[in-house]
Amino acid sequence: MMRSLWSGVAGLKAHQTGMDVVGNNIANVNTTGFKSFRTTYQDTLYQTSAGASQAQNNRGGTNPIQVGLGVGSASIDKMFTDGSINNTSSNTDLCLSGEGLFIVKDGSGEYYTRNGAFTFDGQGNYVNSAGQYVMGWMGTDGVVNTNAQPGIINIPKGKPMAAKATTMAQYSNNLNAASAMVTKITNADGTDAGATATATATAPLTLTMSDGTTVTVTSGVYRKDYSLPLTTTITVYDSLGNDYTVPVMMSKNGTTDDTWSVYIEGDAGTIGGKKTFYEEDGKTPKIEFTMTEATIVFNKDGSYKTGAGSMTFSPKGYGEANDGTVAIDFSGLTQYAGSNTVKAANDGYAAGTLTEVNIDAAGTITGTYTNGIVQQEATVAIAQFNNAGGLTAVGSSLFQKSNNSGEPNVKTATDLGCTITASALEMSNVDLAQEFSTMIVTQRGFQSNSKIITVSDEMLETVVNMKR
Repeated sequence: MMRSLWSGVAGLKAHQTGMDVVGNNIANVNTTGFKSFRTTYQDTLYQTSAGASQAQNNRGGTNPIQVGLGVGSASIDKMFTDGSINNTSSNTDLCLSGEGLFIVKDGSGEYYTRNGAFTFDGQGNYVNSAGQYVMGWMGTDGVVNTNAQPGIINIPKGKPMAAKATTMAQYSNNLNAASAMVTKITNADGTDAGATATATATAPLTLTMSDGTTVTVTSGVYRKDYSLPLTTTITVYDSLGNDYTVPVMMSKNGTTDDTWSVYIEGDAGTIGGKKTFYEEDGKTPKIEFTMTEATIVFNKDGSYKTGAGSMTFSPKGYGEANDGTVAIDFSGLTQYAGSNTVKAANDGYAAGTLTEVNIDAAGTITGTYTNGIVQQEATVAIAQFNNAGGLTAVGSSLFQKSNNSGEPNVKTATDLGCTITASALEMSNVDLAQEFSTMIVTQRGFQSNSKIITVSDEMLETVVNMKR
């Protein structure tokens, strides 16, 4: 008879534990990134009065006779399902969806969390509300190496960006394959100007074109059997961030199939050579550009075949910047009949100051600078565990790895199949309807076990009263 008392007591303890779990879940219904817990139960020991016997002779087998001794808690499991996304007004808040956790660190160790309420502190460190550092990979000149060991993310407000001299210019789009050629160059007095001539305001030229039209020009250098020069521009920055718009001419060579000439017009009205930019006085040299005529060759199908060019520059005067060379890439060009849509992009820029940061779905923090440059500053690291349920909860929405969680697999959100939503936080995944249902079932289980104790007590009282 005492066994039923102990079973009842065990039931009370187990259901009290279950109610504790329900209470904790409901208490954290609005806790950012909270993961709910679930209690499972299991029967415990059994007292065997008679063992099982097998069938023999003329008698069948018998089953064991056992009496159970109660119930216990089998496990308290963490439920790592995603919570709802709650949009916020802070662009440094992050909501993580998928099987991953943010990594935060302080002097006492490394922790993992789904609470993405992050911000930048006074030193520009990316931290959570407790001041723990959010771990990730910092970028260098806009390139983030996510194969390295993650560290502290530090992006101070007003971060300066040094000027970068132009080293590469890349052309793209189309050159018109049907461009008309210059068949004759005539001076203002009607005389033949020869194969190459320079037009000025006081000495204009008349160009007769292969399509039968004529053009009068007052500036520039022109060549017979070439198309009219197409003026393109390359913006070149020196090492101090000064920018210069350099006119680069492109002209189709009518004597060689599918070939274009690329050059700058020199100071002396030459094809190629040195071109000087002057100070405001128009006399003092500011910078000199030099370019040798380059040739682009296209395939018969209009695609790029060969050709490259280069331009050197030499700044002059006070605060003189470094000399430099600009490699010119023509591989992005095509030659089809139609319009000339060619344009050039360069890799240099002036000095700037960080004005804004944004975070994308991969956790990449992008900075926008006053010089118009947008570059990657850092990427937030994400950890994934083989058994996230094995993590040890330590409070403050933090977890630590345990002997049964496995080692963290630290990569980017994209690599782990996770998604990050900026300006949002993950809500608790507690389902109140489920919790109240569990509460009712747990309450009834507790009440039923209390009845076992009450009835067992009455039975014992009856036994004691038998003496009377």
